[in-house]
Amino acid sequence: MNIGFLKYFIRLLLAAGVSVFFVVVTSFGWNFFLRPRQAMADAGSTAQGLKETVQYLSGEVGVRNRAHFDALEKAAQYIERSFREAGLPAESWDYEVQGQRFSNIVAKYRTNDSQDYILVGAHYDSCFNPGADDNASGVAGVLSLARSLKRERLGSNVLFVAFTNEEPPFFQTSDMGSRVFVLAAKERKITVRSAVILEMIGFYSDRLFSQKYLPLMGPFYSNRGDFIAVVGDFKSRGLVDVVARALQKRNMTGTAAIVAPGGMPGISFSDHASFWAAGIPAVMVTDTAYLRNPYYHRQTDTADKLDFLRMADVVEGLKGAIVRLSGKP
Repeated sequence: MNIGFLKYFIRLLLAAGVSVFFVVVTSFGWNFFLRPRQAMADAGSTAQGLKETVQYLSGEVGVRNRAHFDALEKAAQYIERSFREAGLPAESWDYEVQGQRFSNIVAKYRTNDSQDYILVGAHYDSCFNPGADDNASGVAGVLSLARSLKRERLGSNVLFVAFTNEEPPFFQTSDMGSRVFVLAAKERKITVRSAVILEMIGFYSDRLFSQKYLPLMGPFYSNRGDFIAVVGDFKSRGLVDVVARALQKRNMTGTAAIVAPGGMPGISFSDHASFWAAGIPAVMVTDTAYLRNPYYHRQTDTADKLDFLRMADVVEGLKGAIVRLSGKP
């Protein structure tokens, strides 16, 4: 064997080994600090409402997608009914894919005559599983915010939207519900000023090494899955700041603000990316999905795995963020 080639091969192996080690090491959080938690006197009723919604969507309705179309429609009807019970006019923005009719459910809270809106949204379909965290938790958050913000005097109009078809086989295709919505809103002369997307907000863990990250991010964040993340691209960094600051005012759940290139793998994996593509500032509020939740896209993604008090903490923080974004009436 050629000695020169052998040395080159060994150096190549060493370089590969060092690279793999570096990626693995920086994929886990380096902050081992255990965040102190305080009970929230105002969270009980919010937590109960969140729990009821998640249990209904993930338990009674269950798997809800194109292959389980009756369940998908049942979920849509429940969401539309819930918006109306909150005192908001709601409607289905329907569209067709290969002969099937799908619905984005839209509710409007109007405080003025303009067609400018802040949007709060989440997808209601699931990936061939009960989808308690992904994404009944996000839908529960949107419905809770619709009920509570309806009682607030806001300076801006708010759209509450439940998107269909975020999951495969529609994920990141032109038939994805949020992508269809962005085009439909433009046709209806509606301007979305900013979008806050709830993508899995229910799973938390205080266990060491329970939180993973995309490579190189670990040194800056917690080792435990004990926080909510607010994720935005560079154009959305102002929105990230407002939402993160509002969440940080709460006591129980930590907050991580992440601003990164929109094309970075993993950063764009939800409906917020549909707004980025249209040049609209948007953030994803998330428990980081597969980077934390071991039940992600599995049959075990059920309501009993979620922390509804922390979810309530997040929702109350988001209420403050929307109030802040809306300005004074």
